[in-house]
Amino acid sequence: MPARRRTDPAAGREALARWRADPAAADRATTATAVRSTLEDLAERAPGHSVEVRVAPHGVVQCVEGPRHTRGTPPNVVETDAATWLSLAAGDLTWAEAVSAGRVRASGGRADLSSLLPLVPASAA
Repeated sequence: MPARRRTDPAAGREALARWRADPAAADRATTATAVRSTLEDLAERAPGHSVEVRVAPHGVVQCVEGPRHTRGTPPNVVETDAATWLSLAAGDLTWAEAVSAGRVRASGGRADLSSLLPLVPASAA
């Protein structure tokens, strides 16, 4: 059963569009809404509990089918900042570029999200 959305999808799309228009001018609430909405989009696209995606301080989600993690640090973790995450979600940055530049920390055999990104077509974001 997929997780219940906490962010209105329309509000999330609007926040992502505002952030993409001028990331430097986006306020904290806009950035947080865009991050949370895109994390929820990821969880819908790849339901599961084997990978934990952390975008501090705005949100965290578990996704991708596989063994369920229940205690301690998960074996498959992706960590990044909000600007990198939103760039990945919108297709402005590729997974390979982000990883090679050290903008994403991914550990574990299931932590490669390249097949799941971008979450929205570049023209729709």
